[in-house]
Amino acid sequence: MGNLNLKLVYRFLGVTAILNGLFMWLAVPVSIYYNETAKLGILNAGIITITLGALLYFFNKPDNNNIHKKEGYLIVTLGWLTLSFTGMLPYLLTESIPSVTNAFFETISGYSTTGSSILTDIESMPKGILFWRSATHWIGGMGIIVLTIAILPLLGIGGMQLFMAEAPGPSADKLHPRITDTAKRLWLIYVLLTAVEFLLLKVAGMTWFDAINHAMATVSTGGFSTKNASVAHWNDTPLIQYIIIFFMFIAGTNFVLTYFALKGKVRKVIQSEEFKYYSFGIIGISAIVALMIIFFQDPNLQTTIAHPKVWGDAESAIRHSLFSVISVVTTTGFVTADFTMWSFFVTAIFFSLFFLGGSAGSTSGGVKVVRHIIMLKNSFLEFKKSLHPNAIIPVRYDGKAVSQTIVFNILSFFVLYMLIFIIGTVVLALLGLDIKSALGACASSLGNIGPAIGSVSPVDSFSHLSVGAKWFCSFLMLIGRLELFTVLILLTPFFWRKN
Repeated sequence: MGNLNLKLVYRFLGVTAILNGLFMWLAVPVSIYYNETAKLGILNAGIITITLGALLYFFNKPDNNNIHKKEGYLIVTLGWLTLSFTGMLPYLLTESIPSVTNAFFETISGYSTTGSSILTDIESMPKGILFWRSATHWIGGMGIIVLTIAILPLLGIGGMQLFMAEAPGPSADKLHPRITDTAKRLWLIYVLLTAVEFLLLKVAGMTWFDAINHAMATVSTGGFSTKNASVAHWNDTPLIQYIIIFFMFIAGTNFVLTYFALKGKVRKVIQSEEFKYYSFGIIGISAIVALMIIFFQDPNLQTTIAHPKVWGDAESAIRHSLFSVISVVTTTGFVTADFTMWSFFVTAIFFSLFFLGGSAGSTSGGVKVVRHIIMLKNSFLEFKKSLHPNAIIPVRYDGKAVSQTIVFNILSFFVLYMLIFIIGTVVLALLGLDIKSALGACASSLGNIGPAIGSVSPVDSFSHLSVGAKWFCSFLMLIGRLELFTVLILLTPFFWRKN
């Protein structure tokens, strides 16, 4: 194990478990309000989780409280697994999802904000369980690790190493020099956005229960809904869908930019290169999809929730295309229509969007827009260098030169991402999925998206996957959420060697 400070790691996992158990208890009043028997199962799950956390915390007193990179990577990865293994207890103890495999899949899909589900009849589930299911999104969205950084000073532990492991993207923007203050500000924005969306959805016509669940799932870019038809349930209430479109867009934006916008520094937002690509990309792709479904749809197709009437109706076509594009780009995964029914060309567009992702520093998954920008710029520079081999031309982003180290890191990330995607698709095909479904399930799990193509389309669930396929998809969700390196570095021999 080398010189790892394992007692410190265990202590941190204890804090994570205690917080998770306290969050579980938030679902108990919901269950009591609806007079459900599930309340006892949720209460007991919280007691078990908090007890486990307390044992880990009080029986592991480290000699020093210094977190180095090794401890940081271990704490983040094991923290996520601690969340997932304890987070499935409410499902198991209430027997809402009696299978360990299915309960773990649903739980890690929640914490990783993927939104893939094994449930086939969501509306028959206890309300307390549905609330907990959405809460797993909300906890995972910003990362309970970041929340814990905010209280680390109380434990006498510095949290910078953890923040870097939890948010290892190319953007190292901070709102405040002190990392704990950064975490607090991020959570403040997160809570504020959730509260505002909840109120707007309630005013627009949702019940308070549906409004709070969808607000938690939107701001976290998660995608769990309380309805079998997802947001398609409100296809007759466009205002609700427009509110969700707006908040999905905000949730997929760098939270640092959201902070600047709230402080009135709008110019910083407008000048952001990533924000420009993100915004205009969504508008451009949505326009193409809208035109395709206005002019190239068969008007004789039967209108269903999966396939709403969009042909000949410009507003409906624009709304459904915009909703679907933002939902996939931000990796939220809410559904108002089955985009795989909008022609092979449109399906191909959406499949390519699986590899885009939202902004760095947002709650969305995927590769992230900034990585694509830097990779494209670097590719164009290679053409210039072919003509001028002696010229030293750096990649510039937001007006500043990007170091070669960051460029190489991004290129290696993308190569590794695509390699895992290829291997993952082969593995899922070996585990019984047809090639189209294997491609969709792998891209969706790795990118934390939710709906995919094939037998895991926006109107299907993951319930038919084999046990092995569900565990493998769970692994893909975890490494996708923690951006590959954080988890995979633990599988290397040199990580465990002494310094």
